[in-house]
Amino acid sequence: MHARIPSLAVAVVALALTACDKPIPESTPAKPPAAAGPQASPGAAPSASAQAAFEQPKRIAAPARIVAIGDVHGDLAATRTALRTAGAIDEKDHWIGKDLMVVQTGDEIDRGDADREIVDLFERLADEAKAAGGAVIAMNGNHEVMNVQLDLRYVTDGSFKDFEGVPGITTTDPRLARVPENEKARAAAFLPGGPYAKKLAKRGIVAVVGDTVFVHGGISPKHVRYGLDRMNREVSAWMDGTARDLPGLITAEDGPVWLRRYSAAPGPDDCRVLAETLTMLSAKRMVVGHTPQRGGITSACGEQVWRIDVGMSKHYGGKPEVLEIKGAEVRPIRAEP
Repeated sequence: MHARIPSLAVAVVALALTACDKPIPESTPAKPPAAAGPQASPGAAPSASAQAAFEQPKRIAAPARIVAIGDVHGDLAATRTALRTAGAIDEKDHWIGKDLMVVQTGDEIDRGDADREIVDLFERLADEAKAAGGAVIAMNGNHEVMNVQLDLRYVTDGSFKDFEGVPGITTTDPRLARVPENEKARAAAFLPGGPYAKKLAKRGIVAVVGDTVFVHGGISPKHVRYGLDRMNREVSAWMDGTARDLPGLITAEDGPVWLRRYSAAPGPDDCRVLAETLTMLSAKRMVVGHTPQRGGITSACGEQVWRIDVGMSKHYGGKPEVLEIKGAEVRPIRAEP
C-alpha cells in the first residue's frame, strides 16, 4: 500500500511538538555520516566480511500477522482502542488474538494518568497471548528510560499518586534524597532495581521479527556494529539494578530511543543510512515511533521505514491507528469512529 506522505508543514509541526523531549545530556554526539558508495539493496544479505564485523541479533520468527502500536503516553482509553483495532483484546481487556503478535514500540508512559495500568496491562496480555499461541512484545522508549533515570518532568499528578503504595517500593532509598516528597513513590517504583524498573527490564529497546526491525527511535550502522542484543542486555541490566551505568550510546541524541533521523523528514543521505542498516540486518523495513505523524501512519524512503506514532494519546489529540504486517503486505488500520 502506498503511504500517506506528510507535507513539509506537517513535518515541521511534528518536530516542534517533540522538541521538549531531550535526553539527559552527557555529550553532544556528531550526526552519523551518510553511507559511502552506492545504495545497498534493502534486505540483501551482508557479505561474509561484513558479517564478521558484528554479531547478528536474535531474530524472532514472524507469525502470519503482526500488528504494531506506537506511543500511547498514559492514555488507557487510546491503548484499549488500539488493541481492539488490532483484534487483540475483547471488551474486558482479555486476549482474543490467538496467534497474533502485537509489538508496542515504547512510550507507554508519561503525559497521561494511566501509566501504571498500561504497563500492567501489557504485562498481563503478554502472558495471556503466550498461553494462546500469540505474542505481545512491549518495548522501551525514551520515556521508559527517562523514568528509570529519575527524569520525571513529564509525569502527571495523577500518575505520581497512582504509584503510592506499590508493593516493594522503598521511599527512604538515599538515591531519592533530592526527590520531592509527592514524587518519591513514583521514583522508587522506577529507580534501577525498583519494581517497575524490573518490569521494564524484561523488555528490549530493539526487536527483529522476521524481516522487520522494531525500535522506538531508530538504529543506524553503528548500533548494529555495537550489537543490538548487547544493547538490550545492557539496558536490562541497568534497569534491574545489576549494572551501575547506562551506556552512553543509548542516551545520545542519535541513540536508538532518541533518533529522529527517519521519523521527521528524512532526506537522501538519511535514506542511504537506513538502507545500509537494513542490509546489515538482512531486513526489509524498520518500524519506529517517537515522532508524531499528525495525519496518521506514514512511510518514507520507499517504505523502508514506517512511522507509527500518531499522537493517539489525549495529550496530543490524535486518533488511534495501528500498523498491520502480513508477510510482504504492510498497511495502516485506523480505529473506527
